[in-house]
Amino acid sequence: MRVIVVGAGIIGLSTAWYLRRLGAEVTIIDPVPALGASHAAAGMIAPAAEVVWGQTPLYPLMQASAQMYPEFAAEVASAAAVDLGFTDAGTLVCAGDSADLQALRELREAQSRSGFATELITGSAARRVEPSLSPAVAGAVHIPGDRSIDPRRVSAALMSALTADSVSHLIRQRAVELLRDGDATVGVALSDGRRLEADQVILCAGSTNNTIHGAPQLPIREVWGDVLRLRAPAEVTPLLSRTIRGLVNGRSVYLVPRPDGEIVLGASSREDGRSGTPAGAIHRLLADGQRLVPGILDAEITDITTRARPGSPDDLPMIGRIDPGCIVSTGYFRHGILLAPFGGRLGAELALGTVSDWPPDGSLESVSPHRFTTETTAGPNHATAYSTRSMS
Repeated sequence: MRVIVVGAGIIGLSTAWYLRRLGAEVTIIDPVPALGASHAAAGMIAPAAEVVWGQTPLYPLMQASAQMYPEFAAEVASAAAVDLGFTDAGTLVCAGDSADLQALRELREAQSRSGFATELITGSAARRVEPSLSPAVAGAVHIPGDRSIDPRRVSAALMSALTADSVSHLIRQRAVELLRDGDATVGVALSDGRRLEADQVILCAGSTNNTIHGAPQLPIREVWGDVLRLRAPAEVTPLLSRTIRGLVNGRSVYLVPRPDGEIVLGASSREDGRSGTPAGAIHRLLADGQRLVPGILDAEITDITTRARPGSPDDLPMIGRIDPGCIVSTGYFRHGILLAPFGGRLGAELALGTVSDWPPDGSLESVSPHRFTTETTAGPNHATAYSTRSMS
């Protein structure tokens, strides 16, 4: 079967990976592969730390994907013969002061109710585990099972593995239109004038899905985020041995160490439509980060990245069939790296019609793009209309 995947971020590339494993011939379309939201991402594979009030349907997806990660990472690393920076050192979620500690206690209760194993420890106990933590840290939640990975290495490895044979192709052009035969998508038109036909098309292009003529107009939010990459002086490297997440005056912040000594500091979250990097956002990240780990102020800033994360109205991804020849897989918000194995496999199997009983109960309904459907307009140049009103 011939399948076109539009979008070469972590979701598009993971989808292409699973398609190839299932025997499909894959063409990936993206003018700037792996340089969208995935390029900014820190790479936390931390379902317990991602628990947020009111997002219960998301938890089984995160748990299932986290369980898939060791095998997924090992196979990709082997196929590309590279190190993906995959670690399992765990996470400390720290409280900047006593008020943050109270919020952390309430969050841990939500984690426990959702079946996640965590431990509330004192600030001094946290500093025994991570000596670089500030003496002001009031307490922490220890999550021993969390992992992390370097998304830039994963994306590069997937592209390398997928283009190593003559069955997969990467075309660095923009998809401008879905080609249709009646009510079915049968291919895409490219910005250079080429028209490519396929048995199935999978749209994984994030917020740019809505710029493709004939594609469904999905209710995608652009949530902008700013992320810094730091490198501590050699004499104090490694500064951290595990992921540090925290609350500082109610604001979330994280520091993710890499095996090579890099530290990823993030991330702001805003829906102001500004594609540039606000000075205030960088100031707040550094200020909040140093409240937890003072030593980062001695580090060198090696990279600042600002990208838009594609989110849905309820922060769950949108994965499902929209016509006989087209699947969408987008709206992963800040969970794209964590959910890559889940979304990649599900999107591939939906396209090929091979979905078995592995997805958690109710997950196909919770991620269906049709939960936002309000009406349908037929015709070759129209697509299903969606709104922010959930039908679930």
